[in-house]
Amino acid sequence: MAQDDVPQENRPQDAVPAQAPTGDELALRRRVSDHEREEVADVLRDAAGEGRLSYAELEERLETLYASKTYGELVELTADLPNGPRAPGVPAVSPQYSGAMVESGPVINAFMSETKRLGGWLVPQRQEVNAVLGDVTLDYTEAQIPFDEVHVDVKSILADVKIRVPQNAIVMLDSNPILGSVSEQEAGLGAVPDPNTPAAHPKTFHIRGTAILGEIKIKRGPRLSKRLGLT
Repeated sequence: MAQDDVPQENRPQDAVPAQAPTGDELALRRRVSDHEREEVADVLRDAAGEGRLSYAELEERLETLYASKTYGELVELTADLPNGPRAPGVPAVSPQYSGAMVESGPVINAFMSETKRLGGWLVPQRQEVNAVLGDVTLDYTEAQIPFDEVHVDVKSILADVKIRVPQNAIVMLDSNPILGSVSEQEAGLGAVPDPNTPAAHPKTFHIRGTAILGEIKIKRGPRLSKRLGLT
């Protein structure tokens, strides 16, 4: 058969050579370690605590997470969440406020355990805390607060609960100590403004605290280690 009779698509010179995978593709195919899986598990648990995932979704994603093998699978699990791993060249997701998502957060129950909300977590408008023989810390100083008013209902039974609000916050405290203590304290360096923190409209915190043989402390301003630049 003459060369001109060879079908166009079968001519050797027309064959498209296979392209080597790019660096981004190789990054997504990279095998992940147990440590990386645990880091993503923390992101998923934080998302559930902020109301972004239901507990059914959390269980489903954790099951998929621990069966995952590549970095690309981790990216897919957190593609709709902030703080998760990202595909190369893809910016992190900025939190989007949608009223129903953050109006009422999951109840924080700490029984003989410790629970902390620190850093840039997304604050619900209403938060209930039940602590029994445990420790709970709610730090609002770096948090994302989409509401002008925040309601926190705390019950402390033989437990220690710390609530740290922004320096300029307005606190409306309704306390009910029963052989316990509910107190509001000023930060030790409260008179020194943080030059890295822009002036913001003050938020109002309605805090109702019941302490039965326990302690509830409301403090203002960032933690000492944060103010000194240690964390």
